[in-house]
Amino acid sequence: MEAAAGGGTLSELYQNARRLLLRTRDTLEKLERLDSSSFSSSSSTYSSSLPSYASAAGAGLDPADLSFSIKRDVTQIQSLCAEMDRLSRSIGAKGQRDLWKRKVEQVAAEADSLRESLDKHALRQQKKVQEAKERADLLGRANGDSEHILRIFDEEAQAMQSARNSHMMLEEAYATGVAVLSKYADQRDRLKRAQRKALDVLNTVGLSNSVLKLIERRHHVDKWIAYAGMVITVVVMYMFWRWTH
Repeated sequence: MEAAAGGGTLSELYQNARRLLLRTRDTLEKLERLDSSSFSSSSSTYSSSLPSYASAAGAGLDPADLSFSIKRDVTQIQSLCAEMDRLSRSIGAKGQRDLWKRKVEQVAAEADSLRESLDKHALRQQKKVQEAKERADLLGRANGDSEHILRIFDEEAQAMQSARNSHMMLEEAYATGVAVLSKYADQRDRLKRAQRKALDVLNTVGLSNSVLKLIERRHHVDKWIAYAGMVITVVVMYMFWRWTH
């Protein structure tokens, strides 16, 4: 009768433990689905993941409440396993005692598995949050680097604009030099044409080359005559000055 009574008590505890296992497993699945949908719909920044959980909480699915519910149920299942293990030891029949021992061990193993799954979920959650935060930091640094790159591009653009301006100034100076040389060339052509016209005029009036040489020689003689006259004048004035003094 004690074994039967104990078996009846064990059966009630076992049924309660099985119901808690089913409820805990269902809650864990909801938590995992919530985690998957939250992070899949969020962006790659840490701040964007927060509104997803806020909307989930608004729908009545709070991850913190679900995690707490799973921990509470697992703890209760483990307490039931301890009670069932204590009661199973009082069963006189060895076969029935071994049967209940295996059932208790199975429930305890499932409870441990659920706790491990919850711990793994918590680790994954922390890892995702850390990765999201790192992505946010990286994005912030990328924005700072992009500003630095844009500043470098602006400086390079200014340098290229200065080079283009210098190139245009050089081209303008070159064009000015070419224009000046062209004007000089035109002036040289006009002088040559004027010289040819002068020679044509001289040829027209009948002045030959010999006449020009004669005129040049006469000019040379006249120059020496002038010099001689000046010297004679100075000598005469000097002699007159000595004679008067």
